[in-house]
Amino acid sequence: MGKRQVVIVGVADAPLEKGVIPGGANDLEIQARAAKAALDEAGLKLSDVDGLSTAGLWGIPGPGQFATISLSEHLGIRPKFSDSTNLGGSAFEAHVGHAAMAIESGAIDVALITYGSTQKSQRSRNLGGRPPSFSLQFDTPYGLPNPVGAYAMAATRHMHEYGTTSEHLAEIAVATRQWAMKNPGATMRDPLTVEDVLSSKTITDPLHLLDCCLVTDGGGAVVLTTEERARDLKARPIYVRGHGESQTHMSIAAMPDLAFHTAAAESGVRAFEMAGIGPEAIDVAEIYDSFTITVLLTLEALGFCGRGEGGAFVSNGRTGPGGAFPMNTNGGGLSYAHPGMYGIFLLIEAVRQLRGEAGERQVADVKTALAHGTGGVLSSGATCILSNH
Repeated sequence: MGKRQVVIVGVADAPLEKGVIPGGANDLEIQARAAKAALDEAGLKLSDVDGLSTAGLWGIPGPGQFATISLSEHLGIRPKFSDSTNLGGSAFEAHVGHAAMAIESGAIDVALITYGSTQKSQRSRNLGGRPPSFSLQFDTPYGLPNPVGAYAMAATRHMHEYGTTSEHLAEIAVATRQWAMKNPGATMRDPLTVEDVLSSKTITDPLHLLDCCLVTDGGGAVVLTTEERARDLKARPIYVRGHGESQTHMSIAAMPDLAFHTAAAESGVRAFEMAGIGPEAIDVAEIYDSFTITVLLTLEALGFCGRGEGGAFVSNGRTGPGGAFPMNTNGGGLSYAHPGMYGIFLLIEAVRQLRGEAGERQVADVKTALAHGTGGVLSSGATCILSNH
């Protein structure tokens, strides 16, 4: 008997009204709604789910410390496989890899991955005022704002080493906004120029307000099963061809190289090797954009361009609609939504592009897509390569 082929058969995200979940749902209820929508899309029921994955900062301290237990109670299911791995924003790409291995081995048949956050409604995003502990004792007491200060340090170093400019970073935000303008569900849909980005308030030099992701509510779900099971289901299956993950540091002071996203490089190599393809085979890329510098560093690390070439690579609208390298096609964390941990939305958009369901923002002839999540302060990376064939 050959290895079971893993496919994604359902995705869903929570609808947003001006970046806030309508109806005042809590974090668990957002996940329940998204889970039901994704399972309905696939033609499955909650009772079919035997593997459950989630991550988040909700209910900590408290029930969120037992994330899958709290969620399974809320959903009324008893999974035999659970995964609450938290690598920050890359957790959900890692969850896909872990679930894929569990399905391939025969340990489970249907995996449900969810995320939910009401950080905007609850005004719970602020990380200030918390006592420094462990490695953060070397950052926080000296005034480094978390996490933007760490990303600003990386941006400054990349600029020093390679001549990258604030204009290069602004190009990323502008192209992402152009995609958001084609997405009715995006939080920010007003036109944006490079000059707008550069004239927006400096948050931590050299990063401006519009170099930084949004703060919104949000939630989503992804359902995986076997290719064989998918034959009897409703949705077009999307194949998990490759996955990889890596983590390098907690504190930015311990990052191996401030000008290079080592965790992304390592996770990308593993995913591409498993898929048996290279960066040139990717038709659309969904890349974590907590900040514009995150994107630029990730593009270099994944091999889409050489080290130090990211600024030139993203210039002249290359990553926007009609560009040669379509990226973050739903508007990304910079303009669509960013509810604290964005990684699940990268997977959702990649699946929709592969199915041809993205409406006005649909990229033509998409066969292979990459979703890459980054967590912490460039601390972790997880990469998934998906295909519709």
